[in-house]
Amino acid sequence: MENETKNEDLKIELRTLTKDDYLGLKFSMVEAYSEWEGASFWDETHISQLVEIFPEGQICILVNGNIAGCALSLIVDYDKFGDNHTYAQITGNYTFSTHNTKGDVLYGIDFFVHPEYRGMRIGRRLYDARKEICERHNLRAIIAGGRIPKYKDYADKLTPKAYLEKVKGKEIHDPTLSFQLANDFHVRKILKGYLPGDTQSLEYASLLEWNNIYYNEEAAHINSKKSIIRLGLVQWQMRPFPNMESLYEQIEFFVDVVSDYQSDFILFPELFNAPLMAAYNHLSGADAMREIAKSTALLRDKFMEYAISYNINIITGSMPYLENGVLLNVGYLCRRDGSYEMYRKIHLTPAEKSAWGMVGGDAITTYDTDCGKIGILICYDVEFPELPRLLAEQGMQILFVPFMTDTQNGYTRVRSCAQARAIENECYVAIAGSVGNLPKVHNMDIQYAQSAVFTPSDFSFPSNGIKAEATPNTETTLIADVDIDLLKELHSFGAVRNLKDRRLDIYKIVNKSKK
Repeated sequence: MENETKNEDLKIELRTLTKDDYLGLKFSMVEAYSEWEGASFWDETHISQLVEIFPEGQICILVNGNIAGCALSLIVDYDKFGDNHTYAQITGNYTFSTHNTKGDVLYGIDFFVHPEYRGMRIGRRLYDARKEICERHNLRAIIAGGRIPKYKDYADKLTPKAYLEKVKGKEIHDPTLSFQLANDFHVRKILKGYLPGDTQSLEYASLLEWNNIYYNEEAAHINSKKSIIRLGLVQWQMRPFPNMESLYEQIEFFVDVVSDYQSDFILFPELFNAPLMAAYNHLSGADAMREIAKSTALLRDKFMEYAISYNINIITGSMPYLENGVLLNVGYLCRRDGSYEMYRKIHLTPAEKSAWGMVGGDAITTYDTDCGKIGILICYDVEFPELPRLLAEQGMQILFVPFMTDTQNGYTRVRSCAQARAIENECYVAIAGSVGNLPKVHNMDIQYAQSAVFTPSDFSFPSNGIKAEATPNTETTLIADVDIDLLKELHSFGAVRNLKDRRLDIYKIVNKSKK
């Protein structure tokens, strides 16, 4: 009960330093560096100057009113110093003249915790606060020269590099370096002569860096990429269309509806224009598909018109396309700026080959948009994990999959593989399909679909990895927001990191496609 009372009485406060904190700061600093022979300490003039030039960068934690720990920082233009600087150089010989509000790096010039309060995660709180400062000021990194105070005990048998590897492998515990590594810092290099007089470290230091994954190299402006992206998926009802105008009207209806929600993308299903084949039912399936391929260019132009007029990026699903007499399954990314690109289905199902004589494409590439890099794979392609992995290596953040499946078995294959691709490639995957039936169209009798948006599986995402899903086998739209910044966090700080943890020393995938 006595310990419970102590914990209830604890008051922990994180705040910026003031000039009046100097005496408490010095007491804590002296105790923190008590094992460092010859250590020098900041005087009151130094602290006053730091508080004046960069008040937000000087932070402390108080426990019951006493300073338990402190972190001091500057903003510097790191290119002026490079990786071979000394402590005196980075601090302007302790004048702090190197502080530059237009710099790109938050440089940690001191960090300490009073021994009495170690074990209370004071250090982690200070580092989390420092990271928030870095993000708030849109700085690309936190950099600091870290002492390696245990090195003197191993210098006779280990080089600094070997010592570093031992600490990384947890064979050696270094009170400073081990803590830094546990807080997501990595070592850029080992510095010699960084801090003269540091006999414990033999004047070596680890140059540590934490990268700000939210850093935006360009200053924020009206055209900067958004973090929250709104996706609109069309679960398309297969129905007869007497002419092209009626098909245009149905397409525009959905574009209008989805754009009213200020969506950034709209995704149509695979071969959504198959109802046009009804007019050619007297022909073989292959010939009928070639006939409707003649209208694909017209549909592309109409989609481009809608993309501009409704201010939305359109992924057109797919349509048959004739290229030098060869029948392909293709679609278009029609950007709202008026540009477009064609994508081709790479893997064709046995039915597509035998019934229609289609041929697969040969390009594996991502597409730049005003909402980041996206990938597009048509139906069967998502069942081949190598394709999305290559796209992920190119920086894909959202994968769009227009599909067409006639049975629940076929749909389950597409859905299950799409979910797996979201997890293993740490990206969002949106799938959209068709529903209903076309009794007068060969090989298009029935349709089964449940459109959905899948996410990675980690704490920041839905526990089942499903952001949103439509009602099965009903014509509808599905609107969902996805957060790109959550992907950035996942890549660096996820419970597991599928992209980073691949053993490229054992296996790799090579992109041999035509660019």
